[in-house]
Amino acid sequence: MAVVLLAIFLFINQASYSQELKVGSAKRIITPDPLIAVSGGVGTPNPVNIKKGDLFVRAMVLVKGDEKIAIVNIDNLGWPAALGDRSRKLIKGIPPENVLIGATHTHSAPDAYAFPNATGGHGADLGYLDRCVTLVADAVNEALRNAEPANLKIGVGKAEGKIAYNYYAPQLYDPRCGVIQAIGTTGKNKDKPIVTLINYAIHPEVIGNGRGILSPDMAGPLYTRIEEKTGGMAVFMNGAQGGMVTADNRQEDGKEAASWEECQRIGNLLADEALRIISAAPVQQNPDIFCTSETVTFPIESTMLKYILQNSPLNYANSDDDSISTTLNLLNIGSAQVLTIPGEALPNIGYYLKRNMPTEHPFLFGLTNDALGYILTKEDFDSFERYEYVSRTSLGEKTGEIMINELMEMIAKSPKPQKK
Repeated sequence: MAVVLLAIFLFINQASYSQELKVGSAKRIITPDPLIAVSGGVGTPNPVNIKKGDLFVRAMVLVKGDEKIAIVNIDNLGWPAALGDRSRKLIKGIPPENVLIGATHTHSAPDAYAFPNATGGHGADLGYLDRCVTLVADAVNEALRNAEPANLKIGVGKAEGKIAYNYYAPQLYDPRCGVIQAIGTTGKNKDKPIVTLINYAIHPEVIGNGRGILSPDMAGPLYTRIEEKTGGMAVFMNGAQGGMVTADNRQEDGKEAASWEECQRIGNLLADEALRIISAAPVQQNPDIFCTSETVTFPIESTMLKYILQNSPLNYANSDDDSISTTLNLLNIGSAQVLTIPGEALPNIGYYLKRNMPTEHPFLFGLTNDALGYILTKEDFDSFERYEYVSRTSLGEKTGEIMINELMEMIAKSPKPQKK
């Protein structure tokens, strides 16, 4: 009888343990050695001879019962699904559709698109990209192995100070910063942050790609500040930063500060604001997590993007001459709801999506699962001179409407996030 009772106790204890939220984190340096040319967009990458900060891939894994989710960021202009899907095949234990890979959007990292030139050549280092593919998977696999019981703190609030603005319309940007912080409940990390995720819409292009510098831009100092102050890892996921929500490095003389010191000022300020926002958030004990995904297909109207997709050596298997398919995700993490955007959505799209998410803690992960250029509403597309560039580097005028409709359907048929 005692043996039976012990077996029942162990079974119940194990079942209870398996339903605990667990969180893990891991990172890998992806700074090329020796340094290689960097890309800020379409065109030939520019040579560099200076490094300011290291480039990283950072992974945060959440596990509860059978649900497993990986949130990954990589210091690059963008990370196409052609590369992300290769990493997903190397990740063990997490469904591929539950691995969200987003780019910080630094404009001073190596070309990850292998942009083809007019003669069909390209300036990307394919060997470097192969190494990054493996390191992404390594970071996720380690984070999953390291997952430990955790509670969460979640907060969304206005980040104060001179951080970002819209180059096209200075006040048309979202100043809200979303923060998810995992707090350990056992062992050496008991009551300590394991990982802090910061979600904020900004172009990290203080340095840019034309100054001979390889850099994570303002995201690098952001990581450092968070990690020095919390002891846990930092992850930065960009938001709806299109058209053109950029780092506010304006000076009184009308010029822009384009230095590493300015990256440090902006990164440190955003880090401090994120920690202020999360400091008063209540602890959510053993919260639930949920992940769903949908495949969406967009028509390709842009001649330039058609050429890139058809001639890049990355082999965009998810596209044909007239369309491209990609993955959208919806996550519930405690009281937070997260939607992914496979490119650079303009801030009005971001505001609309957040307004329709059933939570006080809405998060948008831009440039995640893919990097398909700018995403505009059909009303904004090619409607006035200021948006000529973003329209030209968009798949087409239907992209925004298709994406919004698909995400709204996902919201409607998914469970609501928990109350905080």
